[in-house]
Amino acid sequence: MNFHVLTLFPEMIENGMNTSITGRAIKNEYLTLEAVNIRDFAFNKHQKVDDYPYGGGAGMLMQAEPVYLAWESIAKKTKKKPRTVFLTPQGKVFNQAMAKEMAQEEDLVFLCGHYEGIDERVLEEIVTDFVSIGDYVLTGGELPAMVMMDSISRMVPGVLSNQESGETESFAGNLLEYPQYSRPEEWHEKKVPEVLMSGHHANVAKWRREQSIVRTAKWRPDLLKKADLTNKEWNYVRQLWKQWKEEESGKEEKRG
Repeated sequence: MNFHVLTLFPEMIENGMNTSITGRAIKNEYLTLEAVNIRDFAFNKHQKVDDYPYGGGAGMLMQAEPVYLAWESIAKKTKKKPRTVFLTPQGKVFNQAMAKEMAQEEDLVFLCGHYEGIDERVLEEIVTDFVSIGDYVLTGGELPAMVMMDSISRMVPGVLSNQESGETESFAGNLLEYPQYSRPEEWHEKKVPEVLMSGHHANVAKWRREQSIVRTAKWRPDLLKKADLTNKEWNYVRQLWKQWKEEESGKEEKRG
C-alpha cells in the first residue's frame, strides 16, 4: 500500500505516521508514505498557494493550479489516475467498511485542504472520494488523513503482527468490541469475569459475543441495523432497551 498526501504541512504527516504500528510497517516496507508539499508547486517566489474567493466571503481559498500540479506529480509516478480522497466535512462519513475496501488499493492519494477550502474546479478534476471523519470542523485535512491511513493500514496484510486482531476489533460485524481484562485477577476490588479464566473457549466466545451486543445496544444502537443478529439476540436487545428505559424513568421520578 502506497500512501501519498498532498499537504501544506508534510512534516505533520511524516511525524504522525512514522511512529507506532504505521511507523514499523513503513520501516518494514508493508507501507510507503509520500508527503507532497503543495507549496513546492506554487508559481511565485513566496510559494503562496491561496487567494481571495470570487464573490467575496471570509478567508482565503487554495488555488487550483498548485494543487493540480502536486497531484499530477503523483499521477506521473503511478502512471494512472490514482484514487484520490479529499478530506471534507461535506463527504461521506468514514467507517470500517470503507477502510477495508480502500486497503485493496495499490495507491491512495489524500488531499488536505486548508483556509476556507480549495477551488472547486480542481476538486472536480482529480477527486474520486469525498470523505469526512465526523460532523465537526478542523483547521485542515492532515489529522483526518492520518486517521484514515491508520485505520486503512490495519487492513493491509503484514502490518499487524497478528492479522486476526485487525478483523476482530471494534466494528467487526457492526458490533463494538467486548471488554478486555489482564492481570492481576483483582484490581480495586474488581474481579475479572470468571468465564474468562475458565479455559472453556466456547463459553468465552459466547460471553464475548453477548458483551459486544450489550455494548452496541447501549452505546451505538445505530450499528445494530447492519449487524447479523439472530432472532434470539434481537429479543435480548429489546429486553435490554426496555430494562434501560424503565431504569431511566425510575431515575427521573427520583429526581422529580
